[in-house]
Amino acid sequence: MQETNVEFHFKRLTDFHLLRIIRAQKHVYEAPITAYLSDVFFSAGLAYGVLFEHIRRDLEGQFSDGHLMRTSTIRFVRKEGRFWVLTTMNSRYVIASFKKCHGRPGFQNFLRSTASEPGCPSHITH
Repeated sequence: MQETNVEFHFKRLTDFHLLRIIRAQKHVYEAPITAYLSDVFFSAGLAYGVLFEHIRRDLEGQFSDGHLMRTSTIRFVRKEGRFWVLTTMNSRYVIASFKKCHGRPGFQNFLRSTASEPGCPSHITH
């Protein structure tokens, strides 16, 4: 008999996360938002976070609230109101909260690295 390991990548949102997401949803953004992310951290030009209110969620559970997700390559970063908006080739994500301890420092490193790379496609605006 062959054994199979299954990992569930899901996180329940705390009251803090839900409050931040509600605040983020109330803001009027310059363009449509694909989803809201909480507990966000960065690695290799990508953002990882807990997904909420994705516009393409389906009945099979794809893009469901609470799932962990990874964005594609971040092309633009812009602060709109109190929230950062990440733009990829086809999507726009709002950072509702950063991962404790590692999220914000990783984001700052990401901003520094994209600002210093010549010819980098990322464009950062505050």
